[in-house]
Amino acid sequence: MIRGLLLIKKNKFRINEASKMDSIWLPFAIILVTSLINKTNTLANCPISCHCNDVSLVVNCGEGSLDVLPIALNPSIQRLQIKNNKIKTIDSSIQFYADLNYLDLSHNHLFSIPPRTFSYQKMLQELHLNHNKVGTITNKTFIGLSSLIVLNLRDNFLDSLTKGVFSTLTNLEDLNIGQNRIKYIDADAFEGLKKLRVLFMDDNSMVSVPSPSFVHIPQLAELYLGVNRFSLIKSGAFESLRELNRLDIRSTLLDTIQVDVFKGIENIRALDISDNQLVRIPSVELSKLKRLEELYIGQNDFKTVAEKAFIGLKNLKKVDISGSIKLTTVESGAFLTNSNLETIMITSNKAFSELQEGAFSGLPYLKHLILRDNALVALTESLTHWNDLETLDLTDNPLTCDCRMAWFRDLLSTKNASHRQEHVLCAYPEKLRGQSLQRIPSDVLGCTQSVLHAQTNISVIVVGCVAFVTVIILLAIKCRRQIHDMFLGKWRSMPMSSKELEYQKTFYDDDFMFRHPHPCGLSSFSSMNHYSYVNPTIRTIPTTEL
Repeated sequence: MIRGLLLIKKNKFRINEASKMDSIWLPFAIILVTSLINKTNTLANCPISCHCNDVSLVVNCGEGSLDVLPIALNPSIQRLQIKNNKIKTIDSSIQFYADLNYLDLSHNHLFSIPPRTFSYQKMLQELHLNHNKVGTITNKTFIGLSSLIVLNLRDNFLDSLTKGVFSTLTNLEDLNIGQNRIKYIDADAFEGLKKLRVLFMDDNSMVSVPSPSFVHIPQLAELYLGVNRFSLIKSGAFESLRELNRLDIRSTLLDTIQVDVFKGIENIRALDISDNQLVRIPSVELSKLKRLEELYIGQNDFKTVAEKAFIGLKNLKKVDISGSIKLTTVESGAFLTNSNLETIMITSNKAFSELQEGAFSGLPYLKHLILRDNALVALTESLTHWNDLETLDLTDNPLTCDCRMAWFRDLLSTKNASHRQEHVLCAYPEKLRGQSLQRIPSDVLGCTQSVLHAQTNISVIVVGCVAFVTVIILLAIKCRRQIHDMFLGKWRSMPMSSKELEYQKTFYDDDFMFRHPHPCGLSSFSSMNHYSYVNPTIRTIPTTEL
């Protein structure tokens, strides 16, 4: 009986120990099960074409067939990207994601954005709605986006900007409304954009620069107006933009630049006036941009880059003259006043065949010379300091591979002048067509005969010069007395006083004084000179009448 009681007590002890162990592990089990359930729910609520990360709070949906915004995502997500789908509208479901700071709905089928759609997105900093079909926005479209910094509406169907359409975006810094159909911009369209720094309005249907609207954005740093239909930009069109650093007015049908078109923006650092119809480089108009560092002026109609074409642009570091189909010549001293140039790009000019001697003179800091895809047949070694270049590209030119290009072949072989040096191919003569210049031996280029010929010419010239100088010296020695007398005679022909004249007369009127013979004298006087030499002191005594 006593033994039975002991067994019962022992079993109770085991049961109590087990209970204690269960109480210790139970919380851990609950946590584990809960996490598994949450993970299962997260995976279950993530659309098939999306990748959902609850750690980084990022949802990325690739190309798919989503036509509405998912509503069962983690409400705490901060980045949501749904690109290349079929979403047609942004409904109230966006309100479930109040913590978003990045939203990308580009490349969808959005037609409209209802008013106050983003009223709960107080944290949103970037909104990308580009490549959709949005046709209208109003001053109520972006209410609530007080923290927005970047707004991208590129490639939509917008045709106008009304008053105060962006007035609620007080912290906006980057606005892209390019590649739309905008014809009209209200003078107060940019009201409230006190921090805007970058504005893209390129590729629209504007026929004039919307200068009045710039009054509200004087702090703007970059303005892109290319691919519009201006044809003429009035003087002072950018005068309100005193802090502008970069201006893009490419592809705007300009055939001339007005004298004061850059008034007020003399401090810009980069200017793009490429792809217009300029028949000359506007040297005078550009000379006012004293701080300009980058200039893009290709795809115009000028034929020549004249001497000092960019006069006044002392800070210019990069110039791009590409795609000008009428360009034929870069004259000597073209960049003579641009001593700080580091990069010159002259590419894809199909008629450009002449680089005059001295075209790149006065450029001590030149590092990158790109002469790709032109009509150049040869280059001279004295054009620039080739060994100082970090980048040299002469590919896709119809080079004539003869001894004139031997120096360039050596340059390619000894210096990594171009990462595409294997593509510097010969076009002429026919037997070398398509071959890499770098791999052609000197004798094939005809350099041996040319060098010997040059050495022969130099030798002939040197010998001729020595012979000529020798003859002159011998003649001077032989006729030194005559030369001395000639100069002495000139001295004696100078005006004299009466006493000097009388003295000279007493000496020279003696008709019987004979001089020492001179080797340069005439032969008719040889006997007389001989007599005077033998009897240098004999004088005849004149007779007198009795």
